[in-house]
Amino acid sequence: DNMTWYNGAPLLHTLETIHISSDFNSVDARFPVQTVLRPQREGFIDYRGYAGRISSGIFRPGDEITVMPSGFTSKVKTVEGPKGELEEAYAPMSISMTLEDDIDISRGDMIVRSNNKPVPAQDLEVMLCWMNNSPARPRAKYLVRHTSNEQTAMIKEILYKIDIETLGRNFDDKEICMNDILKVKIRTTKPLMIDSYRENRITGSLILIDENTNETVAAGMIV
Repeated sequence: DNMTWYNGAPLLHTLETIHISSDFNSVDARFPVQTVLRPQREGFIDYRGYAGRISSGIFRPGDEITVMPSGFTSKVKTVEGPKGELEEAYAPMSISMTLEDDIDISRGDMIVRSNNKPVPAQDLEVMLCWMNNSPARPRAKYLVRHTSNEQTAMIKEILYKIDIETLGRNFDDKEICMNDILKVKIRTTKPLMIDSYRENRITGSLILIDENTNETVAAGMIV
């Protein structure tokens, strides 16, 4: 009644029906392997399936794929969901996949399209939000969890902190405390298969975990 100038839809209706086109990346096919299925029972003696949740893109039987980081190539033989074989699967479906070739694949590997691969990298630039009461320890080791891959990592350098009042960059403050937002360089023990967060919200994000307490201390976006 007090907004006679407004002719739009009600706020709640807008929030409930607004289309978010960037929720899932449908272009870059990324399938982080969570586990390998080997039933070892009658009818499945030679079965080897790779199970997980599709991070982005679409997979179909016959697709040429590459397993990262090994670089082995094959073709998708079958794509299976809870109710049986599928003609295609897409993010964020949980599936199992079989390949035409026997390849050594384990948890943390990533199956991708051969003509569209993520970047394997150990040195990452990350926009980090520190979420823990305890400040970051200089040169300390943390676990970095990226999709289904988990590696040891270290914060090598603080590039700058964001002043949340002005959104300016502070290049002098080198201490990481609760609720700080900052850009850092991180080094991992083994390569992660990454995309930038701008291109892929799943393969472009990670969390840091304290090895001693198993607490999530930070969340980050790869830039």
